Amino acid sequence: MNTRIDKVECWVLRAPIAHPVANAFGAMNNRPALFLRITASDGAWGWGEVFCNFPQVGAEHRARLIDSIFVPLLQACGTDDPAAVRNLLAHRTRQMAIQCGEPGPFAQIAGAVDQALWDLAARRANQPLWRHLGGGNRVRVYASGIGPEQVDKVALNKQAEGYRAFKLKVGFGAQRDVANLASMRAAVGEQATIMCDANQAWSAEEAAQRIAELAPYRPHWIEEPIGADEPHQAWLALARASAIPLAAGENLRGLDAFDTAITAGYLRFVQPDVGKWGGISGGMEVARIAKNHGAAYCPHWLAGGVGLAASMHALAASGSETGYAEVDANPNPLREEVFPFMIEDGWVILADTPGLGVAPDLLRLARFVVPR
Repeated sequence: MNTRIDKVECWVLRAPIAHPVANAFGAMNNRPALFLRITASDGAWGWGEVFCNFPQVGAEHRARLIDSIFVPLLQACGTDDPAAVRNLLAHRTRQMAIQCGEPGPFAQIAGAVDQALWDLAARRANQPLWRHLGGGNRVRVYASGIGPEQVDKVALNKQAEGYRAFKLKVGFGAQRDVANLASMRAAVGEQATIMCDANQAWSAEEAAQRIAELAPYRPHWIEEPIGADEPHQAWLALARASAIPLAAGENLRGLDAFDTAITAGYLRFVQPDVGKWGGISGGMEVARIAKNHGAAYCPHWLAGGVGLAASMHALAASGSETGYAEVDANPNPLREEVFPFMIEDGWVILADTPGLGVAPDLLRLARFVVPR
């Protein structure tokens, strides 16, 4: 089938929240999303989502990049090979991204295009994407974004919903981090899985000490303890000094960067983000490299429901037996009203609905749509 892209549309949405979502470097005072829909010449369509959490005006900016640069590039592109389209976009926009100093936003948009084309392909085949990609329908999940306030209460609420793994935000000071982790461990019990995410909070010199202070409470991993752009030697030295395995990947960009980090051996948990780089195609490539080197593929996601569905389908299709999908524990109607799901004893069973199984109801979400 030789169908072509006929239309590319996007919508900026922004949902108010009662309490900011904090991490070690800042906070989100609202929940943004940028949903993208591609329609093919045969009428088939698919959805993707662009990362736009930071900066808080990022959604509007990326939407303008789509309208001005990506829509013309995508007109009449084929729809049968999502990875080829993503590679074409990377090639055609490489110099522009360098010239304006924005390789991140350009890669994020290309990742969303890849998601949408895979959704479109699976819908056209009348198959759920996990099956279209040759995978199963079960994914293990963890509740993310917990802290720094009321960590035990939030974790217990999520445990009651069916979660068995929880990720604590750290990087708020050594004393507070240890107290929060101790409180969470006491709340959810010794059998629960707890991860820690430092969001690049620590210097290479202090990270080993901070990790050692958390180690008695048995974190499953320590995520981004140091800057994602620190030299490989710093990551290797920290991995050797740490009793806790290291995780990272949301801020890596390009298959070479993932290949280098994985083959170097300092990451035990690898976390590409479908909305930041690579989409589903890139995530699956990273998953294959990770599997070959004994690392776990754990897709990162902390935004709306389209990208979360894409992350879960990618994990389900990867065949990973040790991976987790990230699910934000904080309220977000742009996730909850787009991709509702049930959790049973730490697992999500993906539906048989064609494609990603989600399609944002723009009428229902109209109160969140930002006029452009």
